Amino acid sequence: MFINDLKILFHQGKQFIPDVTTTEVPGIFRGRPIITDAKCNEQEIIDLCPTDAISASPLRIDLGRCTFCGECAFANPEKIKFTKDYKMATNDRNRLIVSDDSPVEIDADKIRAEIQKLFGRSLKLREVSAAGDNSCEWELNATSNVNFDMGRFGIDFVASPRHADGIVVTGPISENMAEALEICYQATPAPKILILAGTDAISGGIFAGSRALNRSFLDKYKVDLYVPGNPVHPLAFVNGVLNLVRRKK
Repeated sequence: MFINDLKILFHQGKQFIPDVTTTEVPGIFRGRPIITDAKCNEQEIIDLCPTDAISASPLRIDLGRCTFCGECAFANPEKIKFTKDYKMATNDRNRLIVSDDSPVEIDADKIRAEIQKLFGRSLKLREVSAAGDNSCEWELNATSNVNFDMGRFGIDFVASPRHADGIVVTGPISENMAEALEICYQATPAPKILILAGTDAISGGIFAGSRALNRSFLDKYKVDLYVPGNPVHPLAFVNGVLNLVRRKK
């Protein structure tokens, strides 16, 4: 058992994170990919992607569709490299499409004024697993543990939407969960924040196009934050929410 504990410590590093905005992720984490100018057979790379996240002319990756499997980088490491940059959240869906080494950032002009005015010091969120596979759900649970300690910023998950300032959706939104998600959203007091966490929530992921899904909810309401990942990393979520609700000095 002791040997196994040492292996985990060596692989993952120390668990407590004093500063979640600057820490470096240990281990084998795949974060924001960068695309170089190296020559390659673009069609071969496109054909590898199980979710059609990669397109050509120029070669680009849609992080809202990407499962972060890394197959594209394995096939052509000179063209595509996955970094450890976990700051991938944005409020602009188009900014999730990367074609070079530029960072993914929030568009400050698109942040609703009431978000930073009301939620900069305290934010309560209700998480809705809309047919999720529990991977994103587990990672969001981790945001409140002693390692990431999201609560130090006044951000917490609550049990009832009536006590929440917004909802966080995980999962591709199945037909069976569509009505429940709508009820939860309507029960949340206005003004409210809507966050999509993970590839499945943003695009449907590997389930996109399935007849078992009903994603019409997203056609009716404005999404305030997209947090890509499969599953979403706790640091990606915490930093994304902080960048959304806090005014820049």
